[in-house]
Amino acid sequence: MAMLYLASGSPRRRELLAQIGVPHVTLVASIDETARPGESASTYVERLAREKALVGLATLDDPRDACVLGADTAVVLDGCILGKPADREDALATLARLSGREHEVLTAIALASAGRCESRVVASRVRFRPISPCEIDAYWSSGEPVDKAGSYAIQGLGAVFVSRVEGSYSAVVGLPLLETAEMLAEFGIPCWQHLG
Repeated sequence: MAMLYLASGSPRRRELLAQIGVPHVTLVASIDETARPGESASTYVERLAREKALVGLATLDDPRDACVLGADTAVVLDGCILGKPADREDALATLARLSGREHEVLTAIALASAGRCESRVVASRVRFRPISPCEIDAYWSSGEPVDKAGSYAIQGLGAVFVSRVEGSYSAVVGLPLLETAEMLAEFGIPCWQHLG
């Protein structure tokens, strides 16, 4: 069985892989995450996930018995990608835009091994209840939005803003578990390994 590497520094993605019983080693795959002119959000997240997986694979001394999982998540509103906030004002403006509205969360996963790279994009829809300026300010003060796409974390304090999720909750967190498990199986890596 191939060794799985996770090309992500995200503790949430590590926790999600552990949740489905898949041992893995994390590695750093630094890439340029700038969107290309005219690039759709779906193309963007899939490209980044593939680049992370392939760059991660290239860092290994012997990639023959290895698979590298890359992932990327984007929050999309009115066709615009809402990335990590640049500063407090950016986060407050983003959360005000999301207030009382539905947005899309796209998470792409890619799995790379020697001579092969497969990828998928999972789309989910998230609706926020109306949020007051005081709540937005208090949420910023918690520190949680600082490094989060869309300036919120559905698995954290930001959960109180979410009135509905359509699609994959785990994909909104950062790793769609159903699709990840299916793709890992295609590469010969089973889930629930701790049960064997």
